[in-house]
This record gives sequence, structure tokens and C-alpha cells, in this order.
Amino acid sequence: MSRYTALHDWATPLPGSRWRVARPVRWEIGREGSGLWLVVPVGYVFDVSVPWWLGWAVDPRDARYLKAAALHDRALDDGWDRVSAAAVFADALKADGVGRTLRLAMTIAVIAWNFE
Repeated sequence: MSRYTALHDWATPLPGSRWRVARPVRWEIGREGSGLWLVVPVGYVFDVSVPWWLGWAVDPRDARYLKAAALHDRALDDGWDRVSAAAVFADALKADGVGRTLRLAMTIAVIAWNFE
């Protein structure tokens, strides 16, 4: 198990679908040993927006989605394009045990739609 998947109690819920990071989330981009890191710092606020057509399958408070959402939002805030941010999102969902079909639907959603 990696430090990423072993990370618990790292975010606190806020009203709606928003969360605040209480412990930093570190994700090594690519493969282990790449030396390229995306870090979500303490205090960062992110949200888990779910489009209406995926709402039946995705609970925005499901812990399996939270770290991926934090990484995705941070990547976008850091100026990454939507597809690159979605790639990290998909990899993080996989690391947290989200199945292939749901992972694909969620990844397409974050690439194609802006929920704000």
C-alpha cells in the first residue's frame, strides 16, 4: 500500500459537495520514481461535483472519489489542461479501487463538462 492509498482523515466536509484538505495529498505522476509530484496542500478547498446523468452511480461523499477530486481540482488550479488533469484523476480513482466502467464515465465527465 502506498502513502497515497493509506492516507486517512485527510479532509473535512464543508457545506454542499465541498471539502477542505487537513493533511497534504501527494501523488507521484506517471510511475513510481518519476520524481514528478502533484501536491494538494493543507487548507485547499475542492469540490466533488457530479453531473445529473451520473448522480445515480456516484455519491459525492464516497471516500473513493475524494482524493481524485482534490488532485483534479488542484491540477486545474495549477494551470493544467482538462485532459491532463483528468488523467491524474483517472489514475487516482484506480488506485482507490473504483471499477473500470465507473472510472471511465467519471473521467469523461471531468474532461467534457464544467460543473461550476
